[in-house]
Amino acid sequence: MDEHKENIQTKDVNVKMSDPGEEEKTKPCSRVIPEEESAPEVSSPQSNSDFSHPVYKEIALANGQINRMSRDELKKKLADLQLDTRGVKDVMKKRLKSHYKKHKLMQSAGDGGPTDTYYDYICVVDFEATCEEDNPADFHHEIIEFPMVLINTHTLEIVDSFQEYVRPELNPQLSDFCVKLTGITQKMVDEADTFPGVLQRVVDWLKERELGTKYKYAILTDGAWDMSKFLNIQCQISRLKYPSFAKKWINIRKLYGNFYKVPRAQTKLSTMLEKLGLKYEGRPHSGLDDSRNIARIALRMLQDGCQLRVNERIHAGQLLSVPSSAPVEGAPPPHGPKSKD
Repeated sequence: MDEHKENIQTKDVNVKMSDPGEEEKTKPCSRVIPEEESAPEVSSPQSNSDFSHPVYKEIALANGQINRMSRDELKKKLADLQLDTRGVKDVMKKRLKSHYKKHKLMQSAGDGGPTDTYYDYICVVDFEATCEEDNPADFHHEIIEFPMVLINTHTLEIVDSFQEYVRPELNPQLSDFCVKLTGITQKMVDEADTFPGVLQRVVDWLKERELGTKYKYAILTDGAWDMSKFLNIQCQISRLKYPSFAKKWINIRKLYGNFYKVPRAQTKLSTMLEKLGLKYEGRPHSGLDDSRNIARIALRMLQDGCQLRVNERIHAGQLLSVPSSAPVEGAPPPHGPKSKD
């Protein structure tokens, strides 16, 4: 649903935001966008260095030289290094800086200096939910598609995916608008399981891949809304406790804006793809296809040297930021759905 989730109404649903800001209501069947706090650019973990190491002076000098390069010079240098030459000038500049930084840190690590840290796997999630064209205030949005796309951060590949449709219970009949927008038909949801059953299979899928036990992993979303709104609301509707593995996540829009130094208006899915020289693959507003395209952005950011790390969390229904100085932690081992009753 990406950009079309900006107008979710949460009346009569206990969802609190730490910084509610002003809701954007430019498109139907879309998300409430909380005002996001500006965060410093993500770089090497503070726990690994206080940035006084000489390697950072070398990196800073190289960054200054790169800042003075023209677009053609950047493209030639990237080609010489056999790096991707696609994207706007600022993206190419960041890619070259990150390549040099990573190279210098790898050399430094061999001498016992600072290093970068990554999760073993990242799970990309982008829900689809019931909606109507005018999004009435008393309408409760229920998850109707639960996709996950798994990224291996070491091989920089999409290695697996999960997808199931979900049968809504409060509003079992999909609107014509919802069907047209998402491509999810009434037959698909009628034949699907309800949310608790689907969530159990998501947990089983994560367990089978030993995430949270053998491998360190994190959830990644395109914005804050999938977890803080959709999953939070759905758990209340289904009378389930909010799953612990989804209480912290990577908001890729925040990291993209901070890493490439672009304004918030340039962090929509379509714009991020365009600025990186990529094209959308699949059907827009398909949860699985949206997740795959978000994963492609995440992979490009990893290739460009960005450290994807948790930057948001939910506590008692409240959306909170996770500072870049916080220790890098993976999601806990997944557990089956627990009833609130």
